[in-house]
Amino acid sequence: MIKVEHLTKYYGDFLAVDDLTFEIDEGHVYGFLGPNGAGKTTTMNIMTGCLSASSGHVSIGGFDIFEDADKAKRLIGYLPEQPPLYMSETPEEYLRFVGEAKGLRGEELAQQMESVMRQVRIEGVKGRRISALSKGYKQRVGIAQALLGNPKVIILDEPTVGLDPLQIIEIRDLIRQLGQTHTVILSSHILSEVQAICEKILIIAHGRLVAFDTPDRLERSLLGTSEIAFTTDARTDQVRSILAGVPNVFDVKISQPEDGLVRAQMQTNAKNIYDTSRELFFAFAKRELPLLELNLKKASLEDIFIELTEGAPAPEPAEAGQPSAESEANDQ
Repeated sequence: MIKVEHLTKYYGDFLAVDDLTFEIDEGHVYGFLGPNGAGKTTTMNIMTGCLSASSGHVSIGGFDIFEDADKAKRLIGYLPEQPPLYMSETPEEYLRFVGEAKGLRGEELAQQMESVMRQVRIEGVKGRRISALSKGYKQRVGIAQALLGNPKVIILDEPTVGLDPLQIIEIRDLIRQLGQTHTVILSSHILSEVQAICEKILIIAHGRLVAFDTPDRLERSLLGTSEIAFTTDARTDQVRSILAGVPNVFDVKISQPEDGLVRAQMQTNAKNIYDTSRELFFAFAKRELPLLELNLKKASLEDIFIELTEGAPAPEPAEAGQPSAESEANDQ
């Protein structure tokens, strides 16, 4: 459905998007994840035809976003981070304007307006001024305008930013529903949001794609070490003897504070931290020694995100011959 090839974008000497290449299949909800300033919004603006690229290609449904812009854009519904709403209008008036701009007329326009308002649940406020609506309802109106024209691809840039917890839950539920009938791409710098909604995740850092997979596969393939800590009243030599027989543990640190109890911390690279904790529990039980406390710190997708985004090298400055800021402005 979407094919991005060697996409690059310079702003003067600043490299915002660095040779991005990926493909997105039809259907599913995709998360575009990265810290602020990673290049997510720039990439989305290029994918939707709102911004030119310094080099590379983007095709939507087989149509080049630059060479076949009209055909490609008909397949896309876009909600920028700041919804392009006219505050003095009602949702009904605004959607009629957007629908007409998309080429809808007469009965077709009326049917689509009714359908999208029902889909995003704004029928009850369709006659109120947009300026009087809550932030959550404004986001819903913004999503409704993206749905007009029945596009195959819905692109949402930070769709829950600034919402309260209840509004966030409502918008997430709406996005899940959209994913059943559309290809949905949403950008976010909030890991928990992407985990909660998306079936596949693209992680971008410094304008570069550093990971692209399902959340489960990312965890299985990229998770590093997890940590186990325990407290016991066994002697230090007994603890060392037991740990010597437990597989997949290393970097063991043992201390004995003034209370006389022994505390130990260790790392494990086992695929399942619970297998290691089970081995540890039965090893102590076999020696009839108690574990007074056992704590597990499992590496998470958040650890992966931090490692990938902080570890990614920053892009190099523009070399001679790259587009200047002035030439980029002329391309807009």
